[in-house]
Amino acid sequence: MLTSDDLKEWLQKDLTRLEKLLLVLATQDTPISVAKIKDIAASAGLRIPPKWNVSSILSTSKGKAIKTTGWEITEAGKAHLHEIGISNISQAAMQVAKDLRKHLTAIDDPQTKAFVEEAIRCHEAGCYRAAVVMSWLGAMDVLHKYVHANFLAEFNAEADRVMKKKWKEAKTPDDLGRMRESDFLDRIEGLSIIGKNVKAELKKALDLRNGCGHPNSLQVSVNKSAAHLETLLQNVFQKF
Repeated sequence: MLTSDDLKEWLQKDLTRLEKLLLVLATQDTPISVAKIKDIAASAGLRIPPKWNVSSILSTSKGKAIKTTGWEITEAGKAHLHEIGISNISQAAMQVAKDLRKHLTAIDDPQTKAFVEEAIRCHEAGCYRAAVVMSWLGAMDVLHKYVHANFLAEFNAEADRVMKKKWKEAKTPDDLGRMRESDFLDRIEGLSIIGKNVKAELKKALDLRNGCGHPNSLQVSVNKSAAHLETLLQNVFQKF
């Protein structure tokens, strides 16, 4: 369900009359009257002109809205709003997804791009645990490939030193995945590839990923998902 703040934002955009009425209905979880539709729209900054026949507009929506005890949006109506980029995701959370989509054009590696693209789709669809997991996979893919391309010898030497000769020399990016992700972050901080504070934020992101990647009762909100994506965007995808 859209919030009143979201409604204010979307009603100012270039949308059809039907889409604006559907937006109003999407803020309610029960059927409402035409008078109520007009009141809600007015409180969000849209004064519906007298020439708009609200019932007529909604009745020609091809099933996107129906009238029961009042007017209500259907699943088809919700799907239509989602198709044109409108959902119950806040504007701030939507912006994170948009920023990631812009960054996709700068990702050449198809595997990394697939991880990030799936994470964005999951976030936009409200599958927040999946978005957390897929975005983390993408971030680790970026870091593994960056270390392999630029610091492989130094990484192997540092890993061998810390693990007391028990580290099997990595030769490919996949080989780097043999190391626990938390330990990997420690090693690349030791090589000054990332700083102490960045490592701390990435370890928080890893903890969330671990919580989302296993069966449990953890609930992840849209804001938590957006914050996770933003952390990875600013500290991994835009830097490496």
